[in-house]
Amino acid sequence: MARQAVLTAFLVIVLFAIFGGAILRYLGITLPALQGAGGLLLLIVALDLLTGRHEVPESGNDAVNLALVPLGTPLLAGPGAIVATMLQVKRADAVGDYIAVAAGLVATMFVVWLFFRFASQVHRVLKDSGTVLVTRIAGLLLSAIAVQMVADSIRAFVSGTA
Repeated sequence: MARQAVLTAFLVIVLFAIFGGAILRYLGITLPALQGAGGLLLLIVALDLLTGRHEVPESGNDAVNLALVPLGTPLLAGPGAIVATMLQVKRADAVGDYIAVAAGLVATMFVVWLFFRFASQVHRVLKDSGTVLVTRIAGLLLSAIAVQMVADSIRAFVSGTA
């Protein structure tokens, strides 16, 4: 399940890194609009982490479906990750820049896979109270990232670079 979730997220992000600009142009969506939407969605996830409300998807014990949705996308390959990757690809102007973006994506997905793969061992070390603490801290950090994404989106609209 960990492998499938990470591979799904990796493929979705790579597809958007390569074809995302064309898809957004076809749909008439600007990158700042996607960034704002991603920030708002990320804020919802962050608030759920902060408040301890976790929605468990109903999938009838189908591990493959859980790995694809919601883990692979939208949790791992959500609007935030997609926009961040698309922005980095857009800013890249040399082969080395593209290689750096690809290496960063691969490294990130490897670390995520490690955490998923060894989640039960990490939970055993942290215990329930430690897991709750880490979840709340992650929610706080995610909410700050989400607000920054929305602020950057608004800044892009106001400055006319959208």
